[in-house]
Amino acid sequence: MKYVIRLEEAAMFAVSLFGLYQLNADGWYYPVLFIGPDISMIGYAAGSAAGATVYNFFHHKGVAVAIFMMGLYLPNELMLIIGIILFGHSSMDRMFGYGLKLDRGFKYTHLGTIGKYKNKK
Repeated sequence: MKYVIRLEEAAMFAVSLFGLYQLNADGWYYPVLFIGPDISMIGYAAGSAAGATVYNFFHHKGVAVAIFMMGLYLPNELMLIIGIILFGHSSMDRMFGYGLKLDRGFKYTHLGTIGKYKNKK
């Protein structure tokens, strides 16, 4: 099942790349797709709970879809691109097994523990 979910996330990531292409997004948006939302890790400077809240806001697909829909409604191309970037980045993370963070610490996600402590509790 884990393999099927990763394939599904890969497909959503590919749709995000296609969306940027269809909007004729400048080339610099593509690197932002890969690393931009991870700037939210800075929230961990305020502790695990605050870090998880900030990180999860920028990695929640519902937030990404809401921003994209606002971009359609307004119409605002930058909001469309931001929504695609947030959605695509979240799909990419989940494709690699990284999920939304729990407030116990960065390595604890809704998909399980990540990193070198993966098999430890």
